[in-house]
Amino acid sequence: MTRLGLQLIPQLPVVELIETVQAAEELGYDYCLVADEGFMHDVYVVLGALAGATSRITLGPVTNCYTRHPAVTAAAMATLQEATGGRALLELVAGGTMVLGPMGLTRTAPLGTVADTISICRQLWSGERVSWEGNRFRLTDAQLSAGAQQIPIWVGARGERLLELAGEQADGVVLMVKSDLGDAMDVVEQGRAAGDVRPLTRVYLDRLAYTAAMIEEAKGLYSYALMDSPDRMLGNLGLDPAEIEALRAALLHGGPAAVAPLVTDTMLGNFQIAGTPDQCRATLGNLVAAHQLDVFMMNVTTSGLDANVALLTEIRSIVRDSSPS
Repeated sequence: MTRLGLQLIPQLPVVELIETVQAAEELGYDYCLVADEGFMHDVYVVLGALAGATSRITLGPVTNCYTRHPAVTAAAMATLQEATGGRALLELVAGGTMVLGPMGLTRTAPLGTVADTISICRQLWSGERVSWEGNRFRLTDAQLSAGAQQIPIWVGARGERLLELAGEQADGVVLMVKSDLGDAMDVVEQGRAAGDVRPLTRVYLDRLAYTAAMIEEAKGLYSYALMDSPDRMLGNLGLDPAEIEALRAALLHGGPAAVAPLVTDTMLGNFQIAGTPDQCRATLGNLVAAHQLDVFMMNVTTSGLDANVALLTEIRSIVRDSSPS
């Protein structure tokens, strides 16, 4: 059966974040990831609060390798592992424009940066004293006080080289565009063929849209598909260069609200699962079977505890009904 997770954008009030995750745990969700968005609520403060408020659900950040040194991330994750009694999970991403831009940071050498972060975390989690030099970072006589840890690492990737790295070195890969799943997974498998063939958790992150209001909301979020996406992904979205230019111009001059009227139902359907509840069940079931997906992650981006609990309840029903027993 497909496992369930939620990814939270931490712009909700902290109390609401906690209550939402508690509700998800009661509903049987297996994972909760909190985005490290820089200027929103601090991800590790939130995760620490969640550690004490939950007992079963796996918790972790979606963090990058630029705003936090990998050794700092390794120490934070070791702390979370202890605080949760072994329920910690780390997802690494290359870092996006929305987070790095306001800090004046540039996403340079993302492949080497993510690879170094994986190496640093795993070496420090050995519990041993480490001196090491990689592509972007180094360690000199470094050792964590927390001792040896076993913490899974997932990589959220779009570009080919990071997808290959995920297949080669990570414990899980997180994919984000429906029409790109097949091509992206093919690249991941190429990396697995060159790696140590560790077990890989295949994760699909989406925000199902199964009502008219949700479909309109999803069109407003479509602009984020245009940010930091490789040509392969834009091609799989069915966009030609003129359409991409028009969408990006609308985003530049009017923000996501200006993009939404330009998004057709076909464009949205290429980006994510959308339609009636029954259509969403069928589409998700086909994706799970075709791409051997292990986890469906629901992206929760808006506030409102009652609305989010209702959403999580409905998503659980759709995912469970779409999964083979």
